[in-house]
Amino acid sequence: VQLQASGGGLVQAGGSLRLSCAASGGTFSSDVVGWFRQAPGKEREFVACIEYSGGRTYYVDSVKGRFTISRDNAKNTVDLEMNSLKPEDTAVYYCAAGRYYRSTYPQGAMAYWGKGTQVTVSS
Repeated sequence: VQLQASGGGLVQAGGSLRLSCAASGGTFSSDVVGWFRQAPGKEREFVACIEYSGGRTYYVDSVKGRFTISRDNAKNTVDLEMNSLKPEDTAVYYCAAGRYYRSTYPQGAMAYWGKGTQVTVSS
């Protein structure tokens, strides 16, 4: 499975962006699909993920109420709607897929990673 993230860009603080993760060479049917981000000089961190079949979602506390992860079964994509963006949200955002979610180091459970998309929030 190959993942492709898109939708990044430059936005002012308080603005919105929508990221999309598309799969090729397979489907998300039984996967957990997540978004992670990495800011310069920092480790990659978990942002949000969704259990594709059941729709259960998980978020890091810093984005709760601002970001929404969703799936589109028809398009086989997972989107991340980001609202009320802050400069500290600036990072390269990656989508990833795996078989399960775990609360401790979720990125360790991801088997497939896409190339990142840059999100820059100006103050």
